[in-house]
Amino acid sequence: MPGRVVLGARDRRLLADADAVIGVDEVGRGALAGPVVVCAARFETIPVDDGVQDSKQLTARQREETLGRVLRMGARWAICEIGPEVIDRINILEATRLAMRAAALSLAGRSSVVVTDHVDPGDLGCRVISPTRADRDYFCVAAASIIAKVHRDRIMILMGRRDPRWGWQCNKGYGTTAHRAALDRWGPTSSHRLSFSWTSVRA
Repeated sequence: MPGRVVLGARDRRLLADADAVIGVDEVGRGALAGPVVVCAARFETIPVDDGVQDSKQLTARQREETLGRVLRMGARWAICEIGPEVIDRINILEATRLAMRAAALSLAGRSSVVVTDHVDPGDLGCRVISPTRADRDYFCVAAASIIAKVHRDRIMILMGRRDPRWGWQCNKGYGTTAHRAALDRWGPTSSHRLSFSWTSVRA
């Protein structure tokens, strides 16, 4: 893709002293409804693919196309979903950290390096780094962000088909004007995060 930096150089430097790099990223942390989804993606070699970028920089179609390539790259991956009831009980940061730990621990060994996007998951029994903007700088984290984003979008589209009042298939649970208008009209559901606040469109 013209104009995009090809990711992978930082991952390969880590692989010089590790048997694998495991990228970990979350999607849905700021949404008003639906789960927070974390993906961990383990790579023992880093292929060259300029389409693997932070999922937020790609269109939905580009994410779907890139996902197909990522899944053929020989990577192993794990996904962890944390629903609204747990998010409300322990808060979104701790829910994100819990999901990151679960996903990463299913793939990590003592000689692995885990790279997370800013959130420190705690001790995983191996080296962990949590730089800011890791999803824009590390191939493994960008790949994880794509898998997580596509997975969560599919969840929200299915939820939207089951109950179209919320428009989840379009807003993916985020606090758009239309979503907040639906909250004004219908009130929250069990799929909403009751610990989150939203500004009424009538305010």
